[in-house]
Amino acid sequence: LLLLRFYMQAFRAPFRNPAGEMVGNLTNWLVLPARRYIPGLYGLDLSSLALAWMLDIVMLVLLSLLAGAVPAAAFIPRLLLIAMVDVARSSMHLLIGVVFVQVILSWVSTYNPLSGVLEALTRPFYAFFRRFIPPLGNIDLSPIFILLGAQIVIIMLNGLMRIVATSV
Repeated sequence: LLLLRFYMQAFRAPFRNPAGEMVGNLTNWLVLPARRYIPGLYGLDLSSLALAWMLDIVMLVLLSLLAGAVPAAAFIPRLLLIAMVDVARSSMHLLIGVVFVQVILSWVSTYNPLSGVLEALTRPFYAFFRRFIPPLGNIDLSPIFILLGAQIVIIMLNGLMRIVATSV
């Protein structure tokens, strides 16, 4: 939800709809106090992104403790980098989910309260692929290429994660 809030603000998605209000209400308790210490930058809500990163660090520490490994001081820089890569990977998964929901809703209900949010979140990605791939009739193939590109980025991030996790 913190990543979704960050991207909704970054891509200027409307918050005056059920999805935007839900994201705002579920994350305000954490983001609003953090804004006193983590300022925004060029209109980006860095507190949401930093909180997502910090929660990922906490999750990784808890998972390592559950596995029986006690994180050493030398593990901290690697942990910070692993969390950064994990947030990037979660962003790609979020993009895939948004594209799937948008495609399914375009088949079922073209006018719904989520269409403005979904369109704002995917517009930059669709615009990139629509420059090179024109629609075939009434069929837009850009979602397929977005999903393919996101999967390729996830594969590269998984490889980076393995390199960072095994480096000494």
